[in-house]
Amino acid sequence: MKNLHIQIEINSELYSKNPDSSELGRKIINKSIELIYEIGFEAFTFKKLGNLISSPESSIYRYFDNKHTLLLYLTSWYWTWIEYQLVFVTTNIESPHERLKKSLNILTKPVEEDTTVSFVNEVLLSEIIFSESIKGYHTKSVDEENKKGYFKAYKRVVKRVSDIVLEIGPEFPYPHMLISTVIEGAHHQKYFSEHLPALTDVKKNGNSITNFYTELVFNFLEKKT
Repeated sequence: MKNLHIQIEINSELYSKNPDSSELGRKIINKSIELIYEIGFEAFTFKKLGNLISSPESSIYRYFDNKHTLLLYLTSWYWTWIEYQLVFVTTNIESPHERLKKSLNILTKPVEEDTTVSFVNEVLLSEIIFSESIKGYHTKSVDEENKKGYFKAYKRVVKRVSDIVLEIGPEFPYPHMLISTVIEGAHHQKYFSEHLPALTDVKKNGNSITNFYTELVFNFLEKKT
C-alpha cells in the first residue's frame, strides 16, 4: 500500500465537521493521537489539546462534541484503515486458507506506519486502540451509539474475516466469536508484553502473537469442520 493514497471515510455521525476537510482538522487528529498516547485518555482534554496546537478550545468543539466522540472517531478510523489492508492483501487470492492466514497476520502483527495518510501516526494510534478503545463502547450509551452505526468499521472487519472462516467451514457455528476473540486477545497479549509480561509468552522482536493465534484458529477449525 505504500504507493497508494487512500481516503478514509468515517461515519459522519461521529463529527460535527469532517476533520479531514481542513488543515486544522487534520492537526487536531494528529496531535490528539500524540497527546492521548502520551498522557492517556482519562487525562486528555480539549483544553490541553488546544494548548498543544495553539488553537482555542472552542475550535476543537467545531469538529467534535466531546472527547468520547473523538475517541470513537479515532477507533473507527483505525478499523477502516485495517479493512483497507485486509482487502489489499486478500484480493486475487483464491485459497480461503491463504486469505485467512494473511488476514490473521494483519489483525495480530505489530503495526507499521503507513505513508499513504500523512497526518495519522498509525503506530501510536494502534497503541491507543490496544489500551483505550474499549472505553469507547464500555459505556451506558453503547446500545444507542451502536444503532447510529458508530461501531460499523470494527464490525465490518470482523465480518470480512468471519466470512473467510465460513468458506473453510460452512457449518462452523462460531465465526464472529472466533475472530473477535483473536482481535481482542491479540491486543491483550500486546499490552501484557509491554506492561505485564508474566501474563504472556511473547518474545521481543518475534511473531509470537501472530503464530499463536494462527495456530489456534486453524487447529480449532480443523477440529470443528
